[in-house]
Amino acid sequence: MSSPITIVWLRDDLRVADNPALLAASERGGSVVVVYLLDDTSRGIRPLGSASRWWLHHSLTSLARSLEALGSRLILRRGEAATEIPRLVDETGADAVYWNRRYSAAREIDAGLKTTLRERGLEVKSFQASLLFEPWTVTTAEGNPYRVFTPFWNACLQRADPRLPLDAPAGLTAPDAGLASDALEEWTLLPTAPDWAGGLRERWVPGEASASDALERFATRVLADYHRRDEPAHDATSHLSPHLRFGEISPFQVWHRLRGTLDAGARRNAAKFLSEIGWREFNWNILYTFPELAQKNYRAQFDAFPWEQPRPEELEAWQQGNTGIELVDAGMRELWATGYMHNRVRMVTASFLIKNLLVDWRIGEQWFWDCLVDADEASNPGNWQWVAGSGADAAPYFRVFNPVLQASKFDPHREYVSQWLPDGELRPAPIVDLGASRKDALAAYEVVKRA
Repeated sequence: MSSPITIVWLRDDLRVADNPALLAASERGGSVVVVYLLDDTSRGIRPLGSASRWWLHHSLTSLARSLEALGSRLILRRGEAATEIPRLVDETGADAVYWNRRYSAAREIDAGLKTTLRERGLEVKSFQASLLFEPWTVTTAEGNPYRVFTPFWNACLQRADPRLPLDAPAGLTAPDAGLASDALEEWTLLPTAPDWAGGLRERWVPGEASASDALERFATRVLADYHRRDEPAHDATSHLSPHLRFGEISPFQVWHRLRGTLDAGARRNAAKFLSEIGWREFNWNILYTFPELAQKNYRAQFDAFPWEQPRPEELEAWQQGNTGIELVDAGMRELWATGYMHNRVRMVTASFLIKNLLVDWRIGEQWFWDCLVDADEASNPGNWQWVAGSGADAAPYFRVFNPVLQASKFDPHREYVSQWLPDGELRPAPIVDLGASRKDALAAYEVVKRA
């Protein structure tokens, strides 16, 4: 009887520790073929934005080193999964394919492959790896998905504790040395002409080891100050979001580290931070039941909203941080330079575009999707719809973040603004009157209310 050959198909789970599919394959015995498939074209796939492609390149480089340390290697392929995974099965003679589950529209690809491969006699298994609570396990008493966060998270907290993180495999048996793999450089994930990623390289180190270091730093040195998380100049947030987005760390690892040994100050803030992990879960719960979250208003009555055609010069001023509104401009420049923006400032910049310029939230969501290293398929559109008022558990549309008042409250000494808007820079006049544009936004909202 021939030795087992198991394909482990990785997606947004680029780690070796707490990777259920990888561990199960190693325990099955035989050789393990670890593959990452760059699929930009299958139905249900949202192609990565530019900053995310930069992150993916470096994350895959890190993962390849980790697999080599375990005695294996990473196979890279490109194309549609429905074609490429069966092709890899044929090339390797694999008798099993394992993966960790995903919850977007792309799960239909997985369902089709599971059927096709099982009909060929293969063992196909999927595992829970990226969410603490899978969407179909947390529903209302009537069996419906939750539309409001607080009862959703309370229902999660009433369930049994999430499982403990799993160990990395002790070792892996590598696939046949002749098995072909794409060269990562051939995928041209990195910018070249021009190379705009200098600020990303300065700010981030993608990969599982960096993710683990970031979690430990947050737990031991930052979490005690998490009550100051709304101050963009203060280092009081985790910076785990891109690592979570690419699965370099799992929510199970985060959960149990922050439920473990902490000092008194950190313990006081742990539950609040874990509720932010809960907000991530909530957005994925919404996306699971509403796969068009990035294209359609979750609340259909917002289809009647009279969005204005964006003026190119105003949209460009917002994108480049030249609106004349200091906090907005500082945030947009942070985004462009680092692929990241402080969460409080994300809300302010989104509100300004949607409610002061009356630009459709989808335009801003797409810009963030392209610029953010943590552009998450559920959280990015979910948060934009929250600000717009069109989403689940959304902020009331009449809540307009005044960027001047937000700056005076959360950046009173202009530390954050000064970091991104150099002294002496000639600043443009505001492109819109905040008071008058707020009134215009509320008048437009009356159309939705009447509808």
